Amino acid sequence: MNTLAENDRSKSQTRSPLEKNLDVAFIWLTRICALAIAGVLLWITFQVAVQALPAIQEFGLGFLGQSTWNPVNNEYGVLPQIYGTLVSAFLGLLISIPIGVGTAVLLSEKLLPKPVETVLVFLVELLAAIPSVVYGVWGIFVLIPILTNIGKWLNATLGFIPLFSTAPTGPGMMPAGIILAIMTLPVITAISRDALISVPPSLRQAAVGLGCTRWETIWQVLVPAAFSGIVSAIMLALGRAMGETMAVTMLIGNSNNISASLFAPANTISSLLANQFAEASGLQVGALMYAALVLFVLTLIVNVLADLIVTRVQRI
Repeated sequence: MNTLAENDRSKSQTRSPLEKNLDVAFIWLTRICALAIAGVLLWITFQVAVQALPAIQEFGLGFLGQSTWNPVNNEYGVLPQIYGTLVSAFLGLLISIPIGVGTAVLLSEKLLPKPVETVLVFLVELLAAIPSVVYGVWGIFVLIPILTNIGKWLNATLGFIPLFSTAPTGPGMMPAGIILAIMTLPVITAISRDALISVPPSLRQAAVGLGCTRWETIWQVLVPAAFSGIVSAIMLALGRAMGETMAVTMLIGNSNNISASLFAPANTISSLLANQFAEASGLQVGALMYAALVLFVLTLIVNVLADLIVTRVQRI
């Protein structure tokens, strides 16, 4: 052992100046790339903030609490869009988290024959490659007719519950939430599967040695051990859901109203930008940029919370 260590030290000491210079150059290259990413982010934020400045000066924080969006009278408020962004994203995650984590467990614990597992992994990854506009078209022609029939029955039977208080008329919060669930499913499944696979085999062997069943080992040992990775996957999916534009624009109804009903039309910040930015002028441009800045802040808060949760879990 001493001989091997001495050989390693001798090799490191006899490195050529070119090798040392290449190492230094690589270190500086990575630093420059990291600073460039931060610089691009700050530059984008600065540009959006500058464009939003007229609206910020005109409306202040009241922009966040107002529900009116009337370009004719220059009256702008983004509260319904904030509500729609958060509710649609959380509704999508409410559906995709149990399915995604369950699929990740299924694909990481060798519960299926290898050929079947390979096909399922490919299909999950394929979901991420489908353009969002295709999801939107599928939602219009397939999903909405199915949900309309279900929604009418729920409204007739359970209409006294606020969630089903309105009869579905087509696009609404529920179709948008289901599409977001489908679109975030590959993110949660893939990253959660990687986190479960990276758990040391010794944990599994120790749990089995103590008499745990297979399911006890999975849910009481492996999933808690991979919890930080699973939380990271969920938060990444949440950021994706909050920023999704085309599919949500086609399915959510684009109505600037706040309703507790899952079948009522709603709106999101990204949908608002997609629908109005092309024809905007004057103060409306500033209001849209202000809304984009709000979406940026919401996404930043999500990522900060995810980092804090992961850091705290890793310390436990």
